[in-house]
Amino acid sequence: MRFTSALLILMLSAVSAWAQGKGVDKQSERVRDSASRTAGNNGAKTDTGTGRGIDFGKGRTPSIPPLPNPYRVSAHRDVILKAIADVMQDRKLIVDEAASKPSEGIIVSQPYTFIKGAVVTQAELGRYADVTTSTARGWTRGRYTVTVEVQPIDGNSANVSVNAKIEGRTDGATGGEWVTLPSSGVVEDEFLSALVTAITGAPPPGRVE
Repeated sequence: MRFTSALLILMLSAVSAWAQGKGVDKQSERVRDSASRTAGNNGAKTDTGTGRGIDFGKGRTPSIPPLPNPYRVSAHRDVILKAIADVMQDRKLIVDEAASKPSEGIIVSQPYTFIKGAVVTQAELGRYADVTTSTARGWTRGRYTVTVEVQPIDGNSANVSVNAKIEGRTDGATGGEWVTLPSSGVVEDEFLSALVTAITGAPPPGRVE
Protein backbone atom coordinates (compact mmCIF):
# COMPACT_ATOMS: atom_id res chain seq x y z
CA MET A 1 0.00 0.00 0.00
CA ARG A 2 2.78 2.37 0.93
CA PHE A 3 4.62 1.42 -2.27
CA THR A 4 1.47 2.02 -4.34
CA SER A 5 0.93 5.50 -2.82
CA ALA A 6 4.53 6.47 -3.49
CA LEU A 7 4.26 5.26 -7.08
CA LEU A 8 1.06 7.27 -7.60
CA ILE A 9 2.65 10.44 -6.23
CA LEU A 10 5.67 9.98 -8.49
CA MET A 11 3.45 9.50 -11.54
CA LEU A 12 1.37 12.64 -10.75
CA SER A 13 4.57 14.71 -10.35
CA ALA A 14 5.88 13.50 -13.70
CA VAL A 15 2.59 14.33 -15.45
CA SER A 16 2.57 17.84 -13.90
CA ALA A 17 6.14 18.48 -14.93
CA TRP A 18 5.47 17.20 -18.44
CA ALA A 19 2.39 19.47 -18.75
CA GLN A 20 4.31 22.54 -17.57
CA GLY A 21 7.17 21.81 -19.93
CA LYS A 22 4.75 21.39 -22.80
CA GLY A 23 3.17 24.79 -22.05
CA VAL A 24 6.56 26.54 -22.10
CA ASP A 25 7.44 24.93 -25.38
CA LYS A 26 4.14 26.03 -26.91
CA GLN A 27 4.67 29.61 -25.77
CA SER A 28 8.24 29.65 -27.06
CA GLU A 29 7.05 28.15 -30.31
CA ARG A 30 4.44 30.90 -30.67
CA VAL A 31 7.08 33.55 -30.01
CA ARG A 32 9.45 31.96 -32.51
CA ASP A 33 6.65 31.57 -35.06
CA SER A 34 5.57 35.21 -34.65
CA ALA A 35 9.14 36.46 -35.00
CA SER A 36 9.77 34.40 -38.10
CA ARG A 37 6.69 35.72 -39.88
CA THR A 38 7.23 39.46 -39.27
CA ALA A 39 9.71 41.22 -41.58
CA GLY A 40 12.08 43.61 -39.88
CA ASN A 41 11.66 47.33 -40.56
CA ASN A 42 15.12 48.52 -41.51
CA GLY A 43 14.33 52.20 -41.84
CA ALA A 44 16.66 53.76 -44.39
CA LYS A 45 18.25 50.40 -45.22
CA THR A 46 16.88 49.60 -48.65
CA ASP A 47 18.11 46.09 -49.50
CA THR A 48 16.04 44.03 -46.99
CA GLY A 49 13.05 44.30 -44.68
CA THR A 50 10.09 46.62 -44.91
CA GLY A 51 11.97 49.89 -45.41
CA ARG A 52 10.93 52.19 -48.28
CA GLY A 53 12.88 50.09 -50.76
CA ILE A 54 15.30 51.03 -53.48
CA ASP A 55 14.75 54.60 -54.69
CA PHE A 56 15.39 54.96 -58.42
CA GLY A 57 15.62 58.77 -58.50
CA LYS A 58 12.32 59.47 -56.75
CA GLY A 59 12.36 62.81 -55.00
CA ARG A 60 15.01 64.36 -57.22
CA THR A 61 14.43 67.84 -58.56
CA PRO A 62 12.82 67.44 -61.98
CA SER A 63 14.43 69.20 -64.90
CA ILE A 64 12.74 72.51 -65.74
CA PRO A 65 11.77 72.91 -69.40
CA PRO A 66 13.10 76.05 -71.10
CA LEU A 67 10.85 79.06 -71.52
CA PRO A 68 9.31 79.78 -74.92
CA ASN A 69 11.66 81.96 -76.95
CA PRO A 70 10.18 84.35 -78.11
CA TYR A 71 8.26 84.87 -74.88
CA ARG A 72 5.04 86.88 -74.81
CA VAL A 73 5.10 89.64 -72.20
CA SER A 74 2.11 91.74 -71.18
CA ALA A 75 3.68 95.18 -70.86
CA HIS A 76 4.21 98.35 -72.87
CA ARG A 77 7.22 98.37 -75.18
CA ASP A 78 9.01 101.16 -73.28
CA VAL A 79 8.58 99.26 -70.00
CA ILE A 80 10.11 96.17 -71.57
CA LEU A 81 13.09 98.08 -72.99
CA LYS A 82 13.73 99.67 -69.60
CA ALA A 83 13.58 96.24 -67.93
CA ILE A 84 16.04 94.81 -70.47
CA ALA A 85 18.57 97.52 -69.62
CA ASP A 86 18.07 96.88 -65.90
CA VAL A 87 18.52 93.12 -66.24
CA MET A 88 21.67 93.61 -68.30
CA GLN A 89 23.08 95.86 -65.62
CA ASP A 90 22.21 93.33 -62.90
CA ARG A 91 23.95 90.60 -64.87
CA LYS A 92 27.06 92.78 -65.39
CA LEU A 93 26.34 93.22 -69.08
CA ILE A 94 27.15 96.54 -70.75
CA VAL A 95 24.80 97.75 -73.48
CA ASP A 96 26.57 98.18 -76.81
CA GLU A 97 25.26 101.58 -77.87
CA ALA A 98 26.67 101.28 -81.40
CA ALA A 99 25.07 97.89 -82.10
CA SER A 100 21.77 98.49 -80.31
CA LYS A 101 18.71 99.98 -82.02
CA PRO A 102 16.22 100.94 -79.31
CA SER A 103 13.85 102.55 -81.83
CA GLU A 104 13.54 99.13 -83.49
CA GLY A 105 13.34 97.29 -80.20
CA ILE A 106 16.84 95.78 -80.41
CA ILE A 107 19.26 95.84 -77.48
CA VAL A 108 22.71 94.28 -77.79
CA SER A 109 25.26 93.77 -75.04
CA GLN A 110 29.01 93.96 -75.31
CA PRO A 111 30.82 90.59 -75.04
CA TYR A 112 30.86 89.45 -71.41
CA THR A 113 33.66 87.15 -70.23
CA PHE A 114 32.03 84.75 -67.80
CA ILE A 115 34.96 82.43 -67.12
CA LYS A 116 38.78 82.53 -67.21
CA GLY A 117 41.45 79.93 -66.60
CA ALA A 118 42.43 76.77 -68.42
CA VAL A 119 41.41 74.52 -65.50
CA VAL A 120 37.79 75.70 -65.09
CA THR A 121 36.88 77.03 -68.54
CA GLN A 122 36.21 73.66 -70.19
CA ALA A 123 33.41 72.66 -67.79
CA GLU A 124 31.78 76.09 -67.57
CA LEU A 125 31.95 76.67 -71.31
CA GLY A 126 30.31 73.28 -71.83
CA ARG A 127 27.36 74.46 -69.75
CA TYR A 128 26.60 77.37 -72.08
CA ALA A 129 27.61 75.86 -75.43
CA ASP A 130 28.14 72.62 -77.32
CA VAL A 131 31.92 72.37 -77.32
CA THR A 132 31.90 68.98 -79.07
CA THR A 133 31.20 70.67 -82.41
CA SER A 134 34.62 72.33 -82.41
CA THR A 135 38.00 70.77 -83.06
CA ALA A 136 39.67 73.44 -80.92
CA ARG A 137 41.11 72.34 -77.58
CA GLY A 138 42.63 73.97 -74.54
CA TRP A 139 39.93 76.53 -73.78
CA THR A 140 41.19 79.37 -71.60
CA ARG A 141 38.21 81.76 -71.57
CA GLY A 142 34.51 81.92 -72.34
CA ARG A 143 32.32 84.87 -73.22
CA TYR A 144 28.87 85.60 -74.59
CA THR A 145 27.00 88.45 -76.26
CA VAL A 146 23.26 88.83 -75.69
CA THR A 147 20.86 90.28 -78.27
CA VAL A 148 17.29 91.04 -77.16
CA GLU A 149 14.57 91.93 -79.65
CA VAL A 150 11.12 93.28 -78.73
CA GLN A 151 8.34 92.79 -81.29
CA PRO A 152 5.11 94.58 -80.28
CA ILE A 153 1.88 92.63 -80.69
CA ASP A 154 -0.39 95.46 -79.58
CA GLY A 155 -0.15 98.43 -77.25
CA ASN A 156 0.07 96.29 -74.12
CA SER A 157 1.99 93.18 -75.11
CA ALA A 158 5.00 92.07 -77.11
CA ASN A 159 7.09 89.05 -78.02
CA VAL A 160 10.59 89.15 -76.55
CA SER A 161 13.30 87.00 -78.10
CA VAL A 162 16.77 86.48 -76.65
CA ASN A 163 19.77 85.17 -78.59
CA ALA A 164 23.24 84.55 -77.23
CA LYS A 165 26.50 84.30 -79.13
CA ILE A 166 28.83 81.99 -77.20
CA GLU A 167 32.57 82.09 -77.81
CA GLY A 168 35.49 80.13 -76.42
CA ARG A 169 39.09 81.28 -76.52
CA THR A 170 42.14 79.14 -77.16
CA ASP A 171 45.71 80.36 -76.70
CA GLY A 172 48.32 78.71 -78.86
CA ALA A 173 51.74 79.44 -80.28
CA THR A 174 50.22 81.80 -82.84
CA GLY A 175 48.25 83.73 -80.22
CA GLY A 176 44.69 83.79 -78.94
CA GLU A 177 41.65 82.92 -81.03
CA TRP A 178 37.92 83.25 -80.25
CA VAL A 179 35.79 80.39 -81.62
CA THR A 180 32.02 80.73 -81.96
CA LEU A 181 30.12 77.76 -80.52
CA PRO A 182 26.46 76.66 -80.72
CA SER A 183 24.52 77.92 -77.73
CA SER A 184 22.96 75.39 -75.36
CA GLY A 185 20.14 77.86 -74.61
CA VAL A 186 21.07 78.32 -70.96
CA VAL A 187 22.07 81.99 -71.31
CA GLU A 188 18.88 82.81 -73.20
CA ASP A 189 16.65 80.99 -70.70
CA GLU A 190 18.29 82.56 -67.66
CA PHE A 191 18.02 86.05 -69.17
CA LEU A 192 14.35 85.56 -70.15
CA SER A 193 13.48 84.30 -66.68
CA ALA A 194 15.16 87.31 -65.05
CA LEU A 195 13.45 89.68 -67.50
CA VAL A 196 9.96 88.28 -66.89
CA THR A 197 10.55 88.53 -63.14
CA ALA A 198 11.68 92.17 -63.50
CA ILE A 199 8.60 93.09 -65.57
CA THR A 200 5.87 91.20 -63.74
CA GLY A 201 7.31 91.11 -60.23
CA ALA A 202 7.07 87.30 -60.17
CA PRO A 203 9.04 84.49 -61.83
CA PRO A 204 7.58 82.71 -64.87
CA PRO A 205 5.25 79.76 -64.18
CA GLY A 206 7.18 76.79 -62.82
CA ARG A 207 10.14 78.91 -61.74
CA VAL A 208 11.15 80.19 -58.31
CA GLU A 209 13.07 83.30 -57.37
